[in-house]
Amino acid sequence: MTDKTYDYDLFVIGGGSGGVRASRIAALAGAKVAVAEEYRMGGTCVVRGCVPKKFMVYASDYGKKIKHAAGYGWSVDGVSYDHTAFLKAMHTEVDRLSGIYSRNVNGAGAEIFEERAEFVDAHTVRLMKSGRVVTADKILIATGGRIWRPTPEELPGVEHTLASDDAFFLDPLPKRMIIAGGGYIALEFAHVYAGLGVDVTVVYRGAKVLRGFDSDVQDIVTGNLALAGIKLITGTIAERIDLGADGVRRVKLKNGDTLEAEVVMMAVGRIANTDGLGAEKVGVALDGNGAVIVDEWSRTNVPNIFAVGDVTDQVNLTPVAIRQGHAFADTEFGGKPWKMDYTNIPTAVFTQPEVGTVGMSEAEARAKFGEIDLYKTNFKPMQNSLNGSAERVFMKIVVRASDNVVVGVHIVGEDAAEMIQMVAIAVKMGATKEDFDRTCALHPSSAEELVTIRNKWAAPA
Repeated sequence: MTDKTYDYDLFVIGGGSGGVRASRIAALAGAKVAVAEEYRMGGTCVVRGCVPKKFMVYASDYGKKIKHAAGYGWSVDGVSYDHTAFLKAMHTEVDRLSGIYSRNVNGAGAEIFEERAEFVDAHTVRLMKSGRVVTADKILIATGGRIWRPTPEELPGVEHTLASDDAFFLDPLPKRMIIAGGGYIALEFAHVYAGLGVDVTVVYRGAKVLRGFDSDVQDIVTGNLALAGIKLITGTIAERIDLGADGVRRVKLKNGDTLEAEVVMMAVGRIANTDGLGAEKVGVALDGNGAVIVDEWSRTNVPNIFAVGDVTDQVNLTPVAIRQGHAFADTEFGGKPWKMDYTNIPTAVFTQPEVGTVGMSEAEARAKFGEIDLYKTNFKPMQNSLNGSAERVFMKIVVRASDNVVVGVHIVGEDAAEMIQMVAIAVKMGATKEDFDRTCALHPSSAEELVTIRNKWAAPA
């Protein structure tokens, strides 16, 4: 397949989930492929994102489960937690997973360059550590996203803050932590650290956390923050941060309040990782936030340059990047053209308890279809009958009234992510409320409520 005019058929910039999948599938199809990764193979998800974060969620949740075990007769005296030991185990596993990514790429026949790559022209990149210049028929940008923080001019004292990447190395644990942000990263880490015994305060500029999620989900999650002992301050942001000689950060808010904590974490957003890539130099169009603009086939405006994953700022989820990368490789090298379908993508937020959602929110469905029907339930799960936990399970089914098709399902509760993955199959297939109703319940389970809700919800008069 190799065009002798170029060194490679495909050069992938970025060794995260999307880039690795694309490189493997293209190489297995017979293409000569190379991947450049400047940090560690596996990208954000494996190295500094969803994988280590989920380990931290587990570590935090075990503390609650040990406490709740007393309600089931278990003696829990003398239990202790070793954060240093946990971090060591977590990073050992992350190292193992990163190594698997490298072995999978090499095993498929692709070459890995452990250094940064930048564009020279539309068919050429320079490897910045070695200085080597290589050419490729097609180039795939898969550099992912990066943390955004205000500049020191925008927020004096921002240098005294940590970013979410730093959370995986924070040791010892502080007594107090302030987290700026109201998205899923901020709230997940708020629950993690609260569960590990840290006094956590979340500060968010908006009126409701989890912007873009269903309004009921926002309200339930807000209530769960309070149950977890997490303080929430909305409608304001930090004006300045001062570091005292005692090591305490003092955060002056724009509402006039001042907060104190040993650690301040900024979790206020992520942006496409295109700085210094040289995309503009070769004519690749970027949007106002620096994301690569692509069409439905992951093509940029430069014919031989493509992009997948968070760097395109479409749906910034690891499974989406993987499917985009796979579709690109099958289309360009495998003779099996297909493209990513962005409808009904299941999503989880690993707060405690967690959120699982697929399809439209109530507001989105009303805006698109007008008349809709809602089915809701809010109950104490069986497990919490004896353990003293006040956590409940919330479920909401959004139905298009014209044909009874289920267009959205939203769950907040333990194992919500596991449930939403399964129910997403039905939603993707266009299941109706009658299809849900005809499905026999599995008892006793929380999930059975999804097929036993019969009465339409009506707003209180």
